[in-house]
Amino acid sequence: MEALPTNYKSPRGNQNDMVYLGSRCDANSLFSSLALVKQASFSFALKSSDKNLDTLFKEIMEASRGQGGIQQLLAAEQEAQHIVNAARNAKMTRLKQAKEEAEKEIAEHRAQAEEEFQRKVAESSGDSGANVKRLEQETEAKIHHLNLEAARISDDVVQMLLKHVTTVKN
Repeated sequence: MEALPTNYKSPRGNQNDMVYLGSRCDANSLFSSLALVKQASFSFALKSSDKNLDTLFKEIMEASRGQGGIQQLLAAEQEAQHIVNAARNAKMTRLKQAKEEAEKEIAEHRAQAEEEFQRKVAESSGDSGANVKRLEQETEAKIHHLNLEAARISDDVVQMLLKHVTTVKN
């Protein structure tokens, strides 16, 4: 079996994975871990790569049968990891773009709502001058009515007060 590079880390970041692959691996564990890599790569749904993942998986299966299979498997695992990383980067780019578009729409909506609010404030302030004038007229009319009523009954009130003040009760 070929020697593994000592500075290699698996995509999971664990150097012991490579020791396991290099010294005590069996075909089933290798294929199951590569199947997991393939499944993870598909979950990111990257469609624009030089080799599609099915072809890559077939190459891995064939490479495991010949000499130097471990090195080819490692290379295939690295390539799969690059595909996964590219998919992650594409996803992050799409998320950033969606966030920017959402912020732009929010700003437009906020500006539109502010404009409508300012328009309504301007309309209502124009009406307030007419309202003030109407209220002044109503107030003047009520004051005039109260003055007339007071003048009409003031003689009767004065007479009643004089009667009560001048009458002595035991």
